[in-house]
Formats: sequence, structure tokens, C-alpha cells
Amino acid sequence: MPETRLDLARIRAAREVIDPVFLDTPLYRCEALEPVLGCAVSIKLETANPVRSFKGRGTEVVASGLAGAVVCASAGNLGQALAWSGRGRGLDVTVVASRHATAAKLDRIRALGARLELVDGDHELARERAAAIARREGIRLVEDSLDLETCEGAATIGLELVDAATSFDAVLLALGGGALATGVGHVVRALAPGTEVLGVQPAGAPAMTRSWHARRVVTTGPTNTIADGVAGRRPIPEVLADLLVVAHDAVLVTDASIIAGMRLLLEHAGLVAEPSAALGIAAILEDRDRFAGRHVVTVVCGGNVDLGAYRHWVR
Repeated sequence: MPETRLDLARIRAAREVIDPVFLDTPLYRCEALEPVLGCAVSIKLETANPVRSFKGRGTEVVASGLAGAVVCASAGNLGQALAWSGRGRGLDVTVVASRHATAAKLDRIRALGARLELVDGDHELARERAAAIARREGIRLVEDSLDLETCEGAATIGLELVDAATSFDAVLLALGGGALATGVGHVVRALAPGTEVLGVQPAGAPAMTRSWHARRVVTTGPTNTIADGVAGRRPIPEVLADLLVVAHDAVLVTDASIIAGMRLLLEHAGLVAEPSAALGIAAILEDRDRFAGRHVVTVVCGGNVDLGAYRHWVR
């Protein structure tokens, strides 16, 4: 496999600094989903932890090497995770987010003790503001997916997948900034090369998928999707380069399919999944023939939802 920025030795070492509460998460075959989806489906559950998403794996690696203050931009999950990891290490954490981000995520960031600054714009504007704060105050800027700690922390999920007793034909990964897809994808391509790695993105936020197919950075206009956790519009070139190496394909799905996936996860698996976490199920729904008769694993990567919106989607 051609080289990426990631390194298997560092990924294995990352397990030693990540709080065990984020490690060795449940992985199980969900037979109740299989008659509906037409394939064998295993779930890697990344919501049963203090921040209800996989992001804690990466922020634990980041925070383990820091002292003082740190700032990040976040749609919500990274901010919660950095606030949690920073609180345990005495870090002064600032999170910049869009005022339109999920209210429950913003409330949790505050509850974890971080300073929260809101911007009247989307995630890209939040990234610009976080960078400005870092320059002004001379503190560490954590850039999700660009910073290798975030990717290699997420990549520990891949170690757990390839160490499982069961092998998989395909792994479906939510695709936004790219930390999850490049991290897990790197490990799977290196240690389980027969497994297909697919990134899944909402059609209303297609920048990284379009970039993967074009093999160059494609910037898009305003996003329009309920999956706010993956709603970027300006891919990071270094992350795209990694994704081009590790992903076999990148696909787009509609919000209608995402909602159907959330409903299936609730009804047949008893899981509350945020929209980004249902992207893998949505991909199966939209291309049943591709996955028919195969054993697929999907990472349910987050469970932070606005209850009012969630009830509306799954009613």
C-alpha cells in the first residue's frame, strides 16, 4: 500500500494513552437488521462512552501531549471530546462552533467546562475563528483530521476491527473531515487488505466525496443536510491525499436514507444514532445489490442528537 501520513506503530502506541473508557467498544452482528438490509451487518458501537462519540479517542491522544491552553473548531462532538480530555488534564479549552450547531452538543461542551464561542456561520467560519484565536493567544490549535493525533486515535477502531474473530467484506465509514475514514481505513487496508473500505457522505455536503472522485480538492457551496457532524465544504489537501490511498470508494446518500437508517437502528438495534452515525446503513439502503450476501461492518460513530429533531425524524 502506498504511504499515508499515518503510522501503525504510532496507532498502536496511541492505545496506551487513550482512557480505557473509549477503547474495546462493542462489536457485534445485528441479525435483526439483516432481513431489512439483505446482508450480514455488524455494528461497531462508538456511543457508549462519556462523550457519546468516537472523537474521544483522538482528543485523548492530543491532550496527552499538551499543557496550558488549546482551541478547536467543532460541530459539537470534537468539542465535547476535547473538553472532556482537557478537563481531566487541567487544560484551558476553548471551542468555536456555529450558532446553528445541535443545541444538545453545545450544552454539553459548556457542562464539561470549556469556553464556548459561537459564530454566525457554518463550520468553515468556525475553523477560521479558531485559527485566529490560536494566533492571537499563542495556543495550540487542534484541527480535526489535519492533526494526526485525531486520525491515529480514530485508527485504534481499526485495530479492534482487524483483531476481531470475524472478518468483514466491507467497512462503511462516515466521511466528513476524514479522521475516521482515513484512520480506520489505513489500518484495514494495511492489516486486512481483502476488506473494502467505503466512505459515506450526505449528498447535501459532498465536498470530500467529490474531491475523492476528482482526485483533487473540490470546494463546494453551503451545505444542506441534517448530518451536521460531517457537513464540511472545504477538504484539507493532506487528508484527501490519505483518503485517496485508503478508500476503495466514496459514495453519497440522501437525507431521506439517513433518516431511514436512524429509524432502523432504533427499531431493530435499540440504538439512538445521530445522522452521521447512520450513513453506513443509508449506503446499504441505497445500493442493496452492492452489499447483497456480504458481511458489512458499520461504525455507529455518534449518538448526540437534539431530541426534538430526533423524534421528528424517527416518528
